[in-house]
Amino acid sequence: MATQRVLPQSKETLLQNYNKRLKDDIRSILDNFTEIIKSAKVEEETQVSRATQAEQDHYEMHVRAANIVRAGESLMKLVSDLKQFLILNDFPSVNEAISLRNQQLRTLQEECDKKLISLRDEIAIDLYELEEEYYSSSCGQWDGVELPLCEAFHRQDSWGSPEMTSDPSRANPEDSDNLGSQESMQRHLNSHGSSTSEQS
Repeated sequence: MATQRVLPQSKETLLQNYNKRLKDDIRSILDNFTEIIKSAKVEEETQVSRATQAEQDHYEMHVRAANIVRAGESLMKLVSDLKQFLILNDFPSVNEAISLRNQQLRTLQEECDKKLISLRDEIAIDLYELEEEYYSSSCGQWDGVELPLCEAFHRQDSWGSPEMTSDPSRANPEDSDNLGSQESMQRHLNSHGSSTSEQS
């Protein structure tokens, strides 16, 4: 069971003032309304004429109705003051709301951490299986030496790249020298055969 909070003296005095205003305004509304009802009663003949009495009653009703309106406006102002007092001074409720929000955010953070850890484990397992598959295949061998995964794929891509097959400027210099020597030998043989045919 929650214990009653002890308010400072200024706040306690302010709340007592609010309570007094509330009781005074309600009493004013009740008293003025009761007097209006009494004024509506038709009385017997008196020394004052009926016209004068009616005018007096009419004026009294207007005054008491204005008092009721004033008391109602005072009650509305009291409600506004109470709301402001609650917003500015109700620290336990504000702290409770903050604590509840922090708890919700911590729960959300824990769920996100669990999902991230699970995702990390799944990626690690898949990567391990890929490395096992790679090192057990021929893609991971290069002249008898095991290459890293990224290096092997880089070289494999360079084998089939269009630049290596279509650009003659990227050809091996040794292949160009061999091709030139073959053409020179062919020209020499052709010239030797033509000179033999002329002598015969």
